[in-house]
Amino acid sequence: MERRARRGVLTASALALSLGVAGCGIAPDPADAELSEDPVTLTMTWWGADARHQSTLDAIELFEEKYPRITVEPTYADWAGYWDRLATTAAAGDMPDVIQFDQLYLSSYAGRGALLDLDALSEFVDASSLPENVLGSGRVDGTLYAVPIGVAGNGVVMNTSLFEKYDVPIPDTDTWTWDDFDATAEAITEASGGEVRGVSPFGADSFSLEVFARQQGDTLFDAEGDVAIDPAVLAAYWQRRLDWIDSGASPSAAALSEKQGVPLDQGNLVVGGTAMEFQPGGLFTAIAAAAPDFDYEIVNWPADPDAEEGYQYPKPSMYWAGSSQSEHPAEAALLIDFLSNDPEVAEAFGTERGIPASEKFQAAVEPSLDEAGRKALTFTELVTKEAGDAPPITPNGASEVDTMLSRYNQLVQFGELTPQDAAERFIEELQSAIDATG
Repeated sequence: MERRARRGVLTASALALSLGVAGCGIAPDPADAELSEDPVTLTMTWWGADARHQSTLDAIELFEEKYPRITVEPTYADWAGYWDRLATTAAAGDMPDVIQFDQLYLSSYAGRGALLDLDALSEFVDASSLPENVLGSGRVDGTLYAVPIGVAGNGVVMNTSLFEKYDVPIPDTDTWTWDDFDATAEAITEASGGEVRGVSPFGADSFSLEVFARQQGDTLFDAEGDVAIDPAVLAAYWQRRLDWIDSGASPSAAALSEKQGVPLDQGNLVVGGTAMEFQPGGLFTAIAAAAPDFDYEIVNWPADPDAEEGYQYPKPSMYWAGSSQSEHPAEAALLIDFLSNDPEVAEAFGTERGIPASEKFQAAVEPSLDEAGRKALTFTELVTKEAGDAPPITPNGASEVDTMLSRYNQLVQFGELTPQDAAERFIEELQSAIDATG
């Protein structure tokens, strides 16, 4: 079946408007939802590139074959235009029935009543194949509003070809400490005469910051939706970056700045400029594919003996959610269930949306994975097994957290602010953004 998608570009300012109106005109209580005996048309939307579009269209056809009285009309866009479009449709009371969602906006939409309560629709959507420390990332104030699609731990990706080339032994990554990591990174720089640096440091993304904070028993946000991280923990996160730069384990501040924002295939890890990098496991297969002349492994973070247990967590790459404005909540939940549980969907999606969050889907895709995919799956299974509870999700008003982190990271990197001053200013600015939505 050939499909034609509806496309459009809308203004970012519509987001605020939609969240202010999304609670109006909500459909009846989903707890009363029933499947219609008449033909039903659902709308569904997602972002991505061509491969994702085709695999999702294939999954829709499978759904329509199983439920011939339900027709699904697709819309899709790239990331840049996706949220503008969703905001405008929400404001107009015409939000798609089923939506691919991101953690950055989940609290905003759920908190304003724009998303279906999936707990109330448990008759139609079964999320039991997901571990609770994964499924918890789809809950807002204890209610399930979104089912994770893919998950990724945050790991250290190692270019083992460079370790072999410069005769630097790989440490025991099951037990390594931060001192072990630092010594290894410096050894790569020294053995290569500075041609290769040991590490591309973290400092500008909330995923790595969350893992770092959890090692200290801290967290970026609390359950009430406020900024909770201790300024000293955030300062230590940035100080570690400065220490790597100062020791030569990392590229210089200027060299790091030149690489900021470049495509993955031009990054230091892929071109062989650094031997280690902190990356979400979901990017591992893309890194390996972009650099076929190198061998890579993905391993757990170094941790000192006093690190908090369960500091790792499997972060969802994206979710399936439903609109509270849907006239067909039972059918919308049925589509979410199908996309989350049907083995043919697992085969159609593969790992394009990340390692599947569902253990059932993981088992379905495992036989078809290449070597890099198997390594990514093994790492995801390790993280899921060792992880503690999911951290509180990004609260309403904090969706620009990574942009803020990147800005302050640059100020620290070039010595314009001390790590402590930057931490205090960052926390104040981020909290102000959250308070402004209250």
